[in-house]
Amino acid sequence: MNERREFSRVLFSCPAVLRIEDNDYHCQLLDLSLQGALITKSDSFLVPIHSKADLIFTLPESTIEIKMQVELCHVEHQHAGLRCDHIDIDSITHLKRLIELNLGDEALLHRELAHLIHAPE
Repeated sequence: MNERREFSRVLFSCPAVLRIEDNDYHCQLLDLSLQGALITKSDSFLVPIHSKADLIFTLPESTIEIKMQVELCHVEHQHAGLRCDHIDIDSITHLKRLIELNLGDEALLHRELAHLIHAPE
């Protein structure tokens, strides 16, 4: 399959929580972009596609928490793909910096941010 992503993904592994209503699913974050994330899922993760959730994780060796409202887009084997529907200003600031450090290309990140800001819903 030849797919072209609109946003660069960076490998980033850390523990995370996917909160759906009153249920917390502990998972592992695998990669991130400005538009979403890929996580691991357990066998007990029986959540319908298009479910709305909060993805919450703390940056390693810090107290900085990033929280984004996401939609479950796809599930394949032990992975689940999430699309970011909303993120608060503090979280996007930290996420931007995290991606910037991992991409190593500040100009690319700024182009992606501009695209995200001006993208139709």
